[in-house]
Amino acid sequence: MVILNYRSPYLRRILSTSVSRNNNDGSLTHIKLPNISPEIFQMILRYIYGGRLSLEEYDTSDIIKILVASSELSLQELITHLQSFLIENKKNWMEQNFNLIYKTSFENDSFLKLQDFCTELISKEPEKIFNSINFISLSEKCLISLIQHDNIQKNVIQVWEHVLKWGIAQNPGLPSDPSSYSKDDFITLKNTLQQFIPFINFFNLTSKEYLDKVYPYKKVIPKDLRENLFKYFMDQQSNNPEPNIINEETSSKNIDSKIITIKHAQLISRWIDRLEITDRMENSYDFKLILRGSRDGFSPSKFHEICDNQYHTITIIKVEDSNEILGGYNPIMWTSNIIWGVTKDSFIFSFKNKENIGNYVLSRVKNENYAIENDSSLGPTFGDGDLELNGKNYDKQIRETEDNFSVEEYEIFQIIKD
Repeated sequence: MVILNYRSPYLRRILSTSVSRNNNDGSLTHIKLPNISPEIFQMILRYIYGGRLSLEEYDTSDIIKILVASSELSLQELITHLQSFLIENKKNWMEQNFNLIYKTSFENDSFLKLQDFCTELISKEPEKIFNSINFISLSEKCLISLIQHDNIQKNVIQVWEHVLKWGIAQNPGLPSDPSSYSKDDFITLKNTLQQFIPFINFFNLTSKEYLDKVYPYKKVIPKDLRENLFKYFMDQQSNNPEPNIINEETSSKNIDSKIITIKHAQLISRWIDRLEITDRMENSYDFKLILRGSRDGFSPSKFHEICDNQYHTITIIKVEDSNEILGGYNPIMWTSNIIWGVTKDSFIFSFKNKENIGNYVLSRVKNENYAIENDSSLGPTFGDGDLELNGKNYDKQIRETEDNFSVEEYEIFQIIKD
């Protein structure tokens, strides 16, 4: 017992508590370790009493179990030794069983060396994970973490193909040919892949990659994103990496904004005129900056001081700690009076980020009697909180999350027809 007390802080606490409870009467102490099998505990006892462990004798899976048990018993010296042994001698095994190693290492703050091993493998040699025999057994959490890494994001088609492979493998009953999928088959695959879609930058694919590899599975992609992708790739020239929405008349213009570019402004102009991406623009608009939060202030009073009695305004919001951009168009005037603004031409929108202009959600007003909410205590408000997320008076939500958000910057422009 003296050796156990000395080598393991965890056992020391248990034994001292037990001895105190039994009043040092010399009775035997019964210790329960439900998370450690007798076989693994026997191996650890050899280390505790003998000071060494011949790891070459054990299967790698048993070494992992010894590592986890060592953590529970607070055997820090053994934890360090086991991690070093695994990295130096069992690298190939860990690559083939990456899911187990990843899950084990990041569930325990003591396994920093294994965490570094996983991070480095994801960064430098992700193909080893994708090509491992146990790839399809990766957990959803592990695969999401994997595809978010910058080095992997560079090859979007590889990300899509491996995510698709993983998703199909989770549903063995799915046919191999998507052309033979039933409606229920697509629903099944869509439900499996729904957490991955936001992390796949489809807009960085070529038209050929999209049509050959993604389009056959288009029904697993959310409708709004699917429609935007279709518009984007149908309009995309073979050497043009972004939607061709800037015509010759406006390509030389600039916009005084910290949030959006002239390309966003041109797309918004099309929405104002209810034009499709491929329609020719008959009107040209200037975006005149009249309010910027970081310059003029974020208070409702400052908003009304500057924007009351102004018509045809666009509100642009940059969400804090995010690449997300939100906005809304108000064709009628703002006022401090508590009154609903009535219009059938207002809309709200969102962009996933500044770079992928084609990845947007546009939501037009459906209840024109509650299009604009005016109140001196509020900033620019569209519908009954619709600009945020509620979607009561506009035809769709513009955010995927219902979490509240903070505003990093916001700008209001007056739209002036040239």
